[in-house]
Amino acid sequence: MKEMKTVLAEIIELTTTIETNYPELYQFLDEEPMAIPAINHPNIDSVVLKEYLQSLKGLLQHHLETHSKN
Repeated sequence: MKEMKTVLAEIIELTTTIETNYPELYQFLDEEPMAIPAINHPNIDSVVLKEYLQSLKGLLQHHLETHSKN
């Protein structure tokens, strides 16, 4: 459980950074903080959260590489 909290904290920190510093990228995250899951018990575990975190990191890295100010 502690591992999931750590990953969630990283996700929150990274999405906040993207929202604050890269608003042009944030629109592509499809973040819906008030969304209600369509199913009663969505299967979200540490593996799913880690994959999501890695996808966020990859998205930001790609953005920085392709939109760098030279």
